[in-house]
Amino acid sequence: MRVTHRFHPWFGRQLEFVKRRRNWADDRVYGYDAQGDLVWLPAAWTDLVAQDPFVVVAAGRAPFRTVDLLELAELVDRLRSQPPSRGGDDVNRITP
Repeated sequence: MRVTHRFHPWFGRQLEFVKRRRNWADDRVYGYDAQGDLVWLPAAWTDLVAQDPFVVVAAGRAPFRTVDLLELAELVDRLRSQPPSRGGDDVNRITP
């Protein structure tokens, strides 16, 4: 298997595949590194999982997927609609 996560220090490195396993909510792959140590990575960080079609078509031109931006907009709306808490340990809010 090959590490495909661009920001991982092992990017592009080949590891000897051992197995793929779901641990709780994580989809992990296990393999041996160059020293023979057993290591694990999220499966999505390897070539064992097909790339997201949007990422392939965008070819680096779009840093965010539409679905992720919509999810972020919903989160911002929810946070803005919450009344400020009345506790004594509030952090000073920076407002525009």
